[in-house]
Amino acid sequence: MYTAPLRALIDELGRLPGVGPKSAQRMAFHLLRVPTEDALRLADAIVAVKERTTLCTRCFNVAEGGGMCAVCSDERRDVTVTCVVEDPRDIVAVERTGQFKGRYHVLQGALNPLEGVGPEQLRVKELLQRVDEEGTEEVILCTNPNLEWEATAMYLAKLLTPFGFRVTKLASGLPVGGDLEYADELTLGRALEGRRELDA
Repeated sequence: MYTAPLRALIDELGRLPGVGPKSAQRMAFHLLRVPTEDALRLADAIVAVKERTTLCTRCFNVAEGGGMCAVCSDERRDVTVTCVVEDPRDIVAVERTGQFKGRYHVLQGALNPLEGVGPEQLRVKELLQRVDEEGTEEVILCTNPNLEWEATAMYLAKLLTPFGFRVTKLASGLPVGGDLEYADELTLGRALEGRRELDA
């Protein structure tokens, strides 16, 4: 029914998160209809992001060219405050608020024993090393309001509290089960301002 290249494109598009078989089919036929240069621009962008985008050597945010990300490279940022997030999309959400001027640490996930994600699969060891070496005074656990992140926050609070600095968490206002990247700037900004200390 479909040519082999078209079937392969539909299959690959269907592997993207949130893309079902019908959506993959629509996208594939759209790409078939657009001018060749438009399709090649998309292909070039995909190749470029895979070749030139890496993880920041300090905080594990996205970076270009194997060095530090724009936030870690900015000497105006407050090095005494570290905001811990699940993935780089959360940094974008927090930055939109304009409320945070410190640095970040991306864990690259959350604790989820059912899926085999433990502390070893996250950037916990690197976080502990950073806060010990960089003169940290406060760690903000900027977590998504769901069970995995609640467990992750409590685990991190127990590890971080002995260092002697403040360990805080976002205030309420974010819906339970929601994701930071979908929160509006005002709600997330207020949650950041009203953060509270976590008991280990």
